[in-house]
Amino acid sequence: MSENTSPAVDLSQAEAEVDLAEIGSRERYDALMQVIRNRVTVRKFDADFTVPEEHYDLILEAARHAPSGANAQPWHYVIVRDQAVKDQIAEYFVTEQRFRAKAKMKFPTPDYRGLATAPGFVVVCSDMRWVSAFPVLNDGSDLDRMYKENAERILLQSVAASTMSAHLAAAALGYNVWWVTAIGQENAQNAMKPLLGIPEQLSVLDIFLFGPPAQKPYKRWRKDLDDITNRDRFDPGHHMSDEDLDDWIRNRRHRVMYKDASKID
Repeated sequence: MSENTSPAVDLSQAEAEVDLAEIGSRERYDALMQVIRNRVTVRKFDADFTVPEEHYDLILEAARHAPSGANAQPWHYVIVRDQAVKDQIAEYFVTEQRFRAKAKMKFPTPDYRGLATAPGFVVVCSDMRWVSAFPVLNDGSDLDRMYKENAERILLQSVAASTMSAHLAAAALGYNVWWVTAIGQENAQNAMKPLLGIPEQLSVLDIFLFGPPAQKPYKRWRKDLDDITNRDRFDPGHHMSDEDLDDWIRNRRHRVMYKDASKID
């Protein structure tokens, strides 16, 4: 393939498209924070609602403007409108839910039956070969393995940034959302890719669900700003010991994931 040295964009036009607010202006920030605070997860939707096709375009338009390593934009979105396919994907997750219970993982798994109720159903996938677009040596050395591990993180962070943009766009349009991430297993890939015609080289990374809620949504607990902010150096008071973390997982995790231990939505 001959080298193409022509610019990907017209620089003058690309510069003209940048329209930032005046530094310190709060108008756009406040509007954005209103959307961010109201990006609320639900796990059961109004199944009778139909998402207008225009809304898919608006949401994925936001997704495609996300940042990515090497500007590779290594994401693909599969819109699922066939209820039978939604039901089959939901059944896989319900089976996984039952397996976790039998395996005694002690993880407060959500009720995955809600996947089938989502009017907006988008499968997020990526081609892991894109790691070669990031800094790697490709010589099989230990150093190369280290760089490839970092390249995989770059790819996953890129796709997550795009997916988050989609979530915020959906919230801005008035929808509640659900980010389904428990799909790294080989069985999940085998179950979903044939249903959607996804090539073998691609991996399903997430499912993005949205729609009106079936019941009143609620805002989940968030850490205080002071608990996550460190200035100049990491605050030792923010570091959890192994014992602290184990205690949190045993005694607090289920309460911050859901309303309380008895209401796993």
